[in-house]
Amino acid sequence: MDVYSTLTYDTLRFGEFEDFPETSDPVWILGKEFNALTEKEDIFSDVTSRLWLTYRKNFPPIGGTGPTSDTGWGCMLRCGQMILGEALICRHLGRDWRWVRGQPQKEEYISILNAFLDKKDSYYSLHQIAQMGVGEGKSIGQWYGPNTVAQVLKKLAVFDSWSRLAVHVAMDNTVVIEEIKRLCMPWLDYGGGACADPQGGMSEPNGCLEGACALAEEETALWKPLVLLIPLRLGLSDINEAYIETLKQCFQLPQSLGVIGGKPNSAHYFIGYVGEELIYLDPHTTQPAVEPGEDGQVPDDTYHCQHPPCRMHICQIDPSIAVGFFCRTEDDFDDWCARVRKVCRTNTHTHGLLNPTDVTLSEGVSPPFLPNFFDSDRLERFFDSEDEEFEILSL
Repeated sequence: MDVYSTLTYDTLRFGEFEDFPETSDPVWILGKEFNALTEKEDIFSDVTSRLWLTYRKNFPPIGGTGPTSDTGWGCMLRCGQMILGEALICRHLGRDWRWVRGQPQKEEYISILNAFLDKKDSYYSLHQIAQMGVGEGKSIGQWYGPNTVAQVLKKLAVFDSWSRLAVHVAMDNTVVIEEIKRLCMPWLDYGGGACADPQGGMSEPNGCLEGACALAEEETALWKPLVLLIPLRLGLSDINEAYIETLKQCFQLPQSLGVIGGKPNSAHYFIGYVGEELIYLDPHTTQPAVEPGEDGQVPDDTYHCQHPPCRMHICQIDPSIAVGFFCRTEDDFDDWCARVRKVCRTNTHTHGLLNPTDVTLSEGVSPPFLPNFFDSDRLERFFDSEDEEFEILSL
């Protein structure tokens, strides 16, 4: 492990990766603004503190007889792990938490790492994601797209009674506020009674966890922390330049969890931008699987990227992505709605964007990304994110 770590970090740090640019442009990392000229160490510390989930090898066979490595096919699954890992850090440690190499580990941090270890009984392990994906029509070892991994994470979160996350995947570029409130506050009476049976008319995209009605009073007074994932298509074969500024603004929102996407069949976890370049964590490094020590501590050096962050020109990103946000409280969600509406108003010059008030039946917010097609059949096919090879269906 030590030899491999040396090869992974020392060689890559001084060989393949460019140093961070000396620029007066602001640097945005998951809702935080930095100055590259005076805060470079702070930038590196922030990036290094994000969980870096990469290809692994020599883990127990998936399903007992399946693959023992995800090299070549698991990059989007790893990106899904990273965006959810950021949500768990915000949930249990806070956005300002920092990882320091060799520093004693907090119990919450160890629990988060354990949730992603490559074994069948970890909540969000590659094993769980791959096997849950079978229900989404993906065989084990098959490549995922952003929407598929979002749907799988939503299903897995139901079983994480420690974090009690409410994961919502917003389709058709619309976030319906009432749906979010029902999901995050299931104990409130929405006509079906607290913790109503799903057949009683209550929306329960994440299910009603056993014992949810017995949550501590201080938790029920708030809500289940929200992970909001929004699959989007920002163009046909290339990203439409009309959406670039708005996409960049997503990284400025304090609720930002970043973006999963990348290039055709090569996924990355985008966490910010500087100038016209996106900053991302790359899962395409194969490392040995990790097991906890006898003391319960997890060897964690390989879970944090310790070389200068990767960058890509924003025009190179594939248009099929999923944007993530985390709202710890109802106030956070209300603030997110207000900020998105403001972004919509300030981007009205961009052609073909959905109107945030163009929602029927329920109040909603439509993030300002996608063209407004009036032909419902074309719209349905436009939002068909099961083009997992990143090739859009013909319109």
